[in-house]
Amino acid sequence: MRIRCKVVAIAVCFGVFLLLYFFGGNAADEPPLKEVAKAKHLQSFSHIEDIAPANEAKQTNEEPQKPPKLIRKEPKLSSRGGGGGGGGGGNVIAKTRQKSEVGRPGSKVTQAEDVMHLAVVACGNRLDETLNMVKSALLFSIKKIKFHIFAEEDLAEQFEKGFSQWPQTVSSRFHYSIYPITFSVGNADEWKKLFKPCAAQRLFLPVILKDVDSLLYVDTDVLFLRPMDDIWKFLKAFNSTQLAAMAPEHEIPKIGWYSRFARHPFYGVTGVNSGVMLMNLTRIRNTLFRNSMIASGLSWENLLHPLYQKYKNHITWGDQDLLNIIFHYNPECLYIFPCQWNYRPDHCMYGSNCKAAEEEGVSILHGNRGVYHDDKQPAFRVVYDAIREYPFEENLFQSLFYPLQTKFLDTVNTLCGRIPQVFLKQIEKTMRAVYEKKVVRRVRLPHE
Repeated sequence: MRIRCKVVAIAVCFGVFLLLYFFGGNAADEPPLKEVAKAKHLQSFSHIEDIAPANEAKQTNEEPQKPPKLIRKEPKLSSRGGGGGGGGGGNVIAKTRQKSEVGRPGSKVTQAEDVMHLAVVACGNRLDETLNMVKSALLFSIKKIKFHIFAEEDLAEQFEKGFSQWPQTVSSRFHYSIYPITFSVGNADEWKKLFKPCAAQRLFLPVILKDVDSLLYVDTDVLFLRPMDDIWKFLKAFNSTQLAAMAPEHEIPKIGWYSRFARHPFYGVTGVNSGVMLMNLTRIRNTLFRNSMIASGLSWENLLHPLYQKYKNHITWGDQDLLNIIFHYNPECLYIFPCQWNYRPDHCMYGSNCKAAEEEGVSILHGNRGVYHDDKQPAFRVVYDAIREYPFEENLFQSLFYPLQTKFLDTVNTLCGRIPQVFLKQIEKTMRAVYEKKVVRRVRLPHE
């Protein structure tokens, strides 16, 4: 009996020991719930921190210069700032529409070379023109575009409203920031009234957009008839001293304005037109420019105001004249691209004098002299109207090219309209390339 009692007692003790070991071991293997949550939280943040430096290191290896902050979320309209024009970020008065993808786990970071920068200055009644210019750039361009829009305060919300009405498939292909009109030196009222309202703002782009390396500036009355990517490629054609590119003001000196009437120095034989201006802003900021005032040279920012003070009684075309003066003294800094990249009424109203456009068609149409809005040059107006009336996402040939081609029949009795191939050749070629890329599928033939 005693032996049975001892066996039962030993079995009970052994069972209790096993239970204590089992529960005690499991409790030691798992941390408390609060510690588990904390560990997961720290892991997610460490993952983000590991991604961002890796992406930054990749960009640093590919770009010798400091990469611009191409995609960033700007302050909302309700937090507008009215500071001076010396800094880039502080002048933004509207948000970038798309959110930044930098540092988001699993996202693809947009590389600097995949984004093109385009700047425009819009004041007064230039809202519709500017929206049509942006639309033309988006219709054909391949890479994403960051638009830098300098506008009067009352236009900012109108731009926001206009962009918000475009389809998501279109708005996903670009980013934009809206900036106030600011001048870092001199009298702001004088600069605003220098030529057309606010046009002198373009002179201050290297000073304001300090985080942008390269930029294409265009007037509001410009239309792209081929991808912006093609003019962006001229940046790679610059030699070691060139830092900007423009087209000649005229092709024939005896009928050019500068060669006949200018009372100040200007570039080359006919001067240059600043309505389409490609710029390496980094080089501009790092260059000392020769001038007729100081022998040692002046930086871009320090040159603008004294140059204006010296020539303000002799210039007619405002900021364009100042640019001509600058590059007169620094001709090695300028790259000249053909007239087809800045085709204006002057190229056809006195007879056709842009041979490059006759051969290849117009690449960028510049409707200065207000020709988009009057009946003086109908050929320009029909192009403007065709792009404005084109519904996004419709067939390009049916809804853009064929209506444009039909409308051109009414312009053949005008000086510019009598050479329709100049206006139609490049845009047809561009649309055909877009169509082939999006629609035509190339099937690889089986090997025999």
